[in-house]
Amino acid sequence: METIMEDEECNWREVKLPAMIPVVTPTELDRETGERRRGRNIIIAVDHGPNSKHAFDWALAHFCRLADTIHLVNAVSSLKNDIVYQATENLMAELAVEAFQIAMVRTLARIVEGDPGKAICKEADRLKPAAVIMGTRGRSLIQSVLLGSVSEYCFHNCKTAPIIIVPGKEAGEESVL
Repeated sequence: METIMEDEECNWREVKLPAMIPVVTPTELDRETGERRRGRNIIIAVDHGPNSKHAFDWALAHFCRLADTIHLVNAVSSLKNDIVYQATENLMAELAVEAFQIAMVRTLARIVEGDPGKAICKEADRLKPAAVIMGTRGRSLIQSVLLGSVSEYCFHNCKTAPIIIVPGKEAGEESVL
């Protein structure tokens, strides 16, 4: 079997997050020392589904700490579709505000064009984060093999530690939209 190198560039757009998120001054971080003060980069893969929101909530409650930077990543099929772009931009803005209110973390957002699994892995290669956090639909092994799974792709191909959050009953069936 021969390895195929994928050096194709993918299109992306940075998302301008709301200005209402206050900037944390260095004096507020004085209580943090050493490794905690430097903070970590953490990628959270988001979409409009409930399992993605559940993974985001889990990350804020159990993984993020003061001085960390969350990078929200969403993969779309085309950046030229303004309706999808606007909906995703609004979702990321809401999540950024929630992240600051709950965990006081800095948030950056990027919408990437292309296959979700490959786009998330490329972002992880670019940023070298401490972890890549994502939700999963909770399909069985056979369903995920036959239908494909973004979380499974990232689990096998991401060079950074993937954290896959299995949905609980509280995640529900409804979309965030």
